[in-house]
Amino acid sequence: MLYTLFDRLRHHARLRLWHPDRAWGRRGEDLAHRYLRSHGYVVVARNYATRSLAGEVDLIAYDGPVLAFVEVKTRANEDFGSPDRAVGQEKQRRLRIAAHDYARRAGVDWDKTRFDIVSIVLEKPVRITLHRDAFETKLR
Repeated sequence: MLYTLFDRLRHHARLRLWHPDRAWGRRGEDLAHRYLRSHGYVVVARNYATRSLAGEVDLIAYDGPVLAFVEVKTRANEDFGSPDRAVGQEKQRRLRIAAHDYARRAGVDWDKTRFDIVSIVLEKPVRITLHRDAFETKLR
């Protein structure tokens, strides 16, 4: 499906609208960004989306020579399980599409990439868990 410039602008405007869930997600991404930087990652992109809007990656960062595509999942509590469990097969597929697009554009060898998940639980104190190499990079 071909998307017009108007479709892309409308999509990005919709993402910026305030909504309680979106505010939690933004807070989670900010916490994850700081957490990754404190652990030696170099963040190079946030909220990268393909031109076709087929996929989006929350954070893209180098961990040494490896380019990590990071999905951030934020929850108020763990009543329904750990946040990382919300990254199912379809979400992984969409992440792979966006990641492959970014790696191709950036000229990064696909063998030097991986997928990480940062789980954030907004209880007191906030709990942040990094899951390195959370799932396969193989496109299906």
